[in-house]
Amino acid sequence: MGLTYVRSLRLRDLLRLAALAAVVSVSLSGLAGVASAAVPGTRLWVTRYDGPGNGADSAWSLAVSPDGTKVFVTGSSTGSTSGSGYATFAYSASTGARLWAARYDGPGDGEDVADSVAVSPGGTKVFVTGGSAGDYATVAYKAFTGAKLWAARYNGPGNRADSAWSLAVSPDGAKVFVTGHSVGSTSKDDYATIAYKAATGAKLWATRYNGPANDNDGATSVAVSPNGTKVFVTGSSSTPTSATDYLTFAYSASTGARLWAARYDGPGNWYDGAYSVAVSPAGTRVFVTGWVWGNEEDYATIAYAA
Repeated sequence: MGLTYVRSLRLRDLLRLAALAAVVSVSLSGLAGVASAAVPGTRLWVTRYDGPGNGADSAWSLAVSPDGTKVFVTGSSTGSTSGSGYATFAYSASTGARLWAARYDGPGDGEDVADSVAVSPGGTKVFVTGGSAGDYATVAYKAFTGAKLWAARYNGPGNRADSAWSLAVSPDGAKVFVTGHSVGSTSKDDYATIAYKAATGAKLWATRYNGPANDNDGATSVAVSPNGTKVFVTGSSSTPTSATDYLTFAYSASTGARLWAARYDGPGNWYDGAYSVAVSPAGTRVFVTGWVWGNEEDYATIAYAA
């Protein structure tokens, strides 16, 4: 009896130890999984695309859907029977699996380069803009299928090389704003900013700016205020007394009327160019950054009252 009792105790203890070991093992395994998932810089996936022309393909812009499930990429890709065309893709954010692909070729099979992509706040539309056969070309797609909804082109008064560089969507998803550079009728490149109706691509307004030197002026970035009432544009603008300055504008989002303009000439009084603009969440400040000429090129970041 005593031996049987001792053996049963040992068996019970062994079972308890085995159960405890299993729990510890599962816990450690879970912790290892969490630790592995949390390691910064771990590559989750990579995906590549070689266009039908087996030539030069370059992605220039990326955006993530509001729900975080999709990644949208756009750029230029050589076609099989044409020059470069817009190539836009949707990927699964979790796996990198391609969900859809859409190409856009402008008239004449010329050079088409998409420079910017953005997603509507509701996540239902994807907008792409860039330069196409000498015009701005802005295209809207269904975010779930890649079906083209509309395409809108803009040819400046100089009827020469125009290219949109940046795109932003209003917080309510009703308007799309694009900006870039466009040749004037009696000037070189000018700022040209356009608002489109997001549902149809109908042009709502367009505003242009030719600097005091009547030389090259070009916008590189656009952002919208959180309340959707203002549009901010930045870039570079030539002057008679310096090479180029930062030049930032605020426009009324509903009419395109200019609200204010701000210039910045770096300490070298030489070539300065702003390349990105953003707005604070409260909408009270506007930030621009780029490079200015000091001893060499330097960062220069500026905050303005919105």
